[in-house]
Amino acid sequence: MSGLFRQIGTPRPGGIVAVCDHASNHVPPGIDLGIAPELMREHIAWDIGTAGICERLAADHAIPAHLAGISRLVIDLHRDEDSPGLIPTHSDGHAIPGNEGVDREARLAAFHRPYHDALAEWLDAAQPALILAVHSFTPALRSRAEKRPWHVGLLYNQDDRAARHAIRLFEAQGLVVGDNQPYSGRQLNATMNRHAEAHGRPYCTIEIRQDLIADQAGQARWAALLAEIANGVAQSLR
Repeated sequence: MSGLFRQIGTPRPGGIVAVCDHASNHVPPGIDLGIAPELMREHIAWDIGTAGICERLAADHAIPAHLAGISRLVIDLHRDEDSPGLIPTHSDGHAIPGNEGVDREARLAAFHRPYHDALAEWLDAAQPALILAVHSFTPALRSRAEKRPWHVGLLYNQDDRAARHAIRLFEAQGLVVGDNQPYSGRQLNATMNRHAEAHGRPYCTIEIRQDLIADQAGQARWAALLAEIANGVAQSLR
């Protein structure tokens, strides 16, 4: 579906691919969220820096990518269909009045289901040895005072095969690494639960702190680092 997602690069069986559910802050025509335009540039609307990383993974490191094309404020593609946060009415202290009383089924049918159907088809054809689910997190939440110390976090639910190798390799780079931090994949891992764990596919759900990837130079550095780590993980899993 045009605009709902982008697929960059051509997967090869047994290779590595990237998935980015929060790559875009785009709001489709006909949807009014009722919030100030400047909020669409903040974390509540998308994962800042992740689109640039995935574009570089595909262009420079032969890791094809599937990127979402709509904002998580329209519908969160990284949530299960029955999740209370699927169509948020509040996010990090901000009200989203345009989502009050919205037709949930209509948005599922228009955006969520086609996105995941396309991702499932892409992964079935790709037959990857490893999936990178790329996200970013804020240095602190607006609603909380404490800073988040991690440079990068690895999230997982039941299958931690790839995450364990990735944690070790990131730590070897001298980074502060979160083990199921800043969120727990046991509570928030919807896309990889569905498309990786349910199929026995190894994956790394990676959360990168946004101040490290806010500009193109940071995105290029982290794309190169992710490619290096991902290839090391894939080798370790063989």
